[in-house]
Amino acid sequence: MIREDFSLQTMDGTDIFCCKWSNPSIQEIHGIVQISHGMAEHVLRYEDFARYLVDRGFIVFGHDHRGHGKTAKKKEEIGYFTDDDGFEQVVRDVKQLTDLIQNDYPSTPIVLFGHSMGSFIARRYVQLFGHQLVGAIFSGTGGDPGFLGKMGLFIAEREGRKKGRRTASPLLDKLSFGHFNKQFKPNRTDFDWLTRDEEQVDLYIADPACGNIFTAGFFADLFTGLLTIHRQEEINKIPKQLPLLLIAGDQDPVGKSGKGVRQVYQQYKKAGMEDVSLKLYEGARHEILNETNREEVFHDIASWITRVCSRL
Repeated sequence: MIREDFSLQTMDGTDIFCCKWSNPSIQEIHGIVQISHGMAEHVLRYEDFARYLVDRGFIVFGHDHRGHGKTAKKKEEIGYFTDDDGFEQVVRDVKQLTDLIQNDYPSTPIVLFGHSMGSFIARRYVQLFGHQLVGAIFSGTGGDPGFLGKMGLFIAEREGRKKGRRTASPLLDKLSFGHFNKQFKPNRTDFDWLTRDEEQVDLYIADPACGNIFTAGFFADLFTGLLTIHRQEEINKIPKQLPLLLIAGDQDPVGKSGKGVRQVYQQYKKAGMEDVSLKLYEGARHEILNETNREEVFHDIASWITRVCSRL
């Protein structure tokens, strides 16, 4: 497997760090997987997952979202999307990479994989641009935040006005994630909720591009996006034939231990989606790609991707 890094200039002039994993010796490409990573992390954390897929005949693309990883070239860019319409702009960034992929591989099917925040972005993507894909996978996603989401948006906008949208918000960080570790007491670290694999938790903590406290502007954009993607009229825009797979740990606090994920599944069924699947992994926490049973998760994902790509 080789990894090729490149830069993509978006429509507003932002340079996005991108990468491609492939094996040039493979004669037949089964499909392409495009990764949309989670909050306060970066796409290179998905290298083991990419290797697994490449070994099975796929090409994998991904990029660091605005405010993340190597796209955030300056300290003041960490944890901030953009000044206007941030969530939708990040969705458009994903589409721009998809467009590039389709230009280079016009007859190869594409599956979008989104984890956590990246799953929210991917869920908006399929509402707007689902026709470009043969399938989408939402890992570690969550349900409708409802009143708490509206309160979060109110607080984020208020902090943005008072302290500046680019100012880090420990308050919103605590309100959003402070309770996630409670069900895993006694806690070894602040990030026990990520995975049962202590080595992976330690790698996350040691990574300077992970676990940062994000800005008021980011949280305002995120809550705006969350409220948007759960509206039934937006869900109804997804192409009915597009296969969707929801996967999560049944101990994932983001998905309320499966409750929120099931809620999303039911919304898709209500919208008339013809091929939507749900799997919750027993005992697993938030990062199922870094869980102790990740080989099982990798296998299930690869099998599903193979199925939807072979339809063409």
